Amino acid sequence: MMIPKLNHYKEKWNVQSDDVIKPGLTAIEEALARVGNPENRLQVVHIAGTNGKGSTLTFLESIAKEHGLRVGKFMSPCILDVHDQIQVEGQVITEAEMNHVFQQMQAAELSGKLTDFELLTVAAFLHFAASNVDIALIEAGMGGLLDSTNVVTPIVSIIPSIALEHTNFLGNSIESIACHKAGIIKPNRPVIIGDLPLEAKNIVYQEAQKKQSSVLELNHQFFVQHDNDGESYKHNDRGISITKLTRTMKGAHQANNMALAITAFFEVATALALQVSEEAIQKAVESANILGRFEEMIPYVFLDGAHNPASAEKLKETIQHEFSNEQITFVIGILADKAVKEILQQFEQVSDCFYFVDFDNPRAMAAHSMLELSNASHKAILEDYVQFLKQQSENKSRTIVSGSLYLLTEVRSRLKIN
Repeated sequence: MMIPKLNHYKEKWNVQSDDVIKPGLTAIEEALARVGNPENRLQVVHIAGTNGKGSTLTFLESIAKEHGLRVGKFMSPCILDVHDQIQVEGQVITEAEMNHVFQQMQAAELSGKLTDFELLTVAAFLHFAASNVDIALIEAGMGGLLDSTNVVTPIVSIIPSIALEHTNFLGNSIESIACHKAGIIKPNRPVIIGDLPLEAKNIVYQEAQKKQSSVLELNHQFFVQHDNDGESYKHNDRGISITKLTRTMKGAHQANNMALAITAFFEVATALALQVSEEAIQKAVESANILGRFEEMIPYVFLDGAHNPASAEKLKETIQHEFSNEQITFVIGILADKAVKEILQQFEQVSDCFYFVDFDNPRAMAAHSMLELSNASHKAILEDYVQFLKQQSENKSRTIVSGSLYLLTEVRSRLKIN
């Protein structure tokens, strides 16, 4: 999949890479050896899973920053373009910094040896090492076991959720996908897991046993409970309780992602010999926010990147909780290789009004094809969604744009331009 603005650097520095997916670690290991193995100079948290990766990482970044740590973050896909996939201290990699890492990769003769995502992974490690980050938060691109990020030995691994996805690469059963996700577990390093299906959980525990890694499981070793003044976090193994937690990030599922992040931070703090501050965690949880997760872009218009049935279900539950008994309008664009009908079925439980749009992506499903799959009684194809969304905002009509992160990127840039 083309990554916006990556070609600019590839052409400028004459570093070729392939825009297909080729699972496996041999190529990236050889490439990293050529640039001096920057990943070995980093303290890392590695995160893989179907949904919740970005949110968990955002909570963790916020907590680490409140404790004075210099944080590097590598995520995918991008929000606007390639620069925002690599960040230090919340700042996207600059053009000058990207030129610097490409110069190093050109000198190491990496041209033609890697895929686009592998090249970007090398760039991230080089930038984090040069920036002297205290901690690097690394999100797997796809799967885990054979993902190019899986060359790290992290302080702790996190698997927030496991559901069917990328079945053409990862297999079409929960067990097969769990084997890929569990591939990020490293010997004698703990793994933190969210609420996983039983068959996935069994595989994670088997893999952890093989690697002699401890498993910290949500609602077993740690949990969140609702109080009158917010939420409180409990960690039974450490005998810890943190009260008065109030999240800006909405949805019950975000309480779980918050808990995973807090638990991970205790592991980080132990490894880096840091004192954990309850007040810093409270501040961090309140300030943590993520683009494209129930994000109010303009008044009454929300963007949410729900792009598979599991995340669509979470969005549905958030709508039920936040906007019960309100009329909701959906503006939808989805990639054709997603479980489109199942996603729409979740959304149709909270709305009967759908507009389908075409957006600029070669994998996008045509608006008329989505329309045919929809069971909504009020449905139409929308040509100019910019004017429509502005009108909805003025009319105070709650509207949710969803289905693909690529659509969200386009909507965000067009709403800002217009």
